[in-house]
This record gives sequence, C-alpha cells and structure tokens, in this order.
Amino acid sequence: MSEKTFVAVAKLEDLPAGDKLVVDVNGTSVILANTKDRIFAVRNLCSHAYETLECGRVRNGWIACPVHGARFDLETGNPINPPATMPIETYEVRIAGDTIEVAV
Repeated sequence: MSEKTFVAVAKLEDLPAGDKLVVDVNGTSVILANTKDRIFAVRNLCSHAYETLECGRVRNGWIACPVHGARFDLETGNPINPPATMPIETYEVRIAGDTIEVAV
C-alpha cells in the first residue's frame, strides 16, 4: 500500500466558514468547502452530467450541482437526491499550521 502524498493547496485564511475555493491538485480541479466546522475536498465534477460544481451552493455538509440540483454529501461524496445516482470523488484533507493540504 502506497503512502498518501499531501499537497499544500491553500491557506486557512483563504477559506472562511461557509465558503468554497477551487484549487488545482496535480492537474485535477478540486473544490475545498468549509462547512460544519471542517474543510472538505471533492472533485469539481458532478457525477450526473459532468458539469463543474464550483458555482453550486454549499450548505450543512453538502454541495449542490448548479445545473440540475443534485446534492452530494461532502464527506462521503454520495448523492443525496436525484438526478445523480453515482458518488463524486472525495479527497482526504489535513491542516498543517495555517495550510490546507489535500491527499493525492
């Protein structure tokens, strides 16, 4: 089993509570979301129509696709409501000092 590599992607000050931030992690577009007192990282791609999620609303631990309204749990990536049926990709996050790091 290979060790996870964490990549520094942002500073904590760049991501206030209730906000989201799109970052590039080794060529993959990833959304960081600060909700429910923690930071989540998910791939910036809806599993339903392959639209980006960056304009979607983040509330109470979920993100909504702005195109068809599918919502995804930010922790598990699982869809909460139709039309999405497949989960979105999630990434492990850790905080090192004031830096947000994402596992790749």
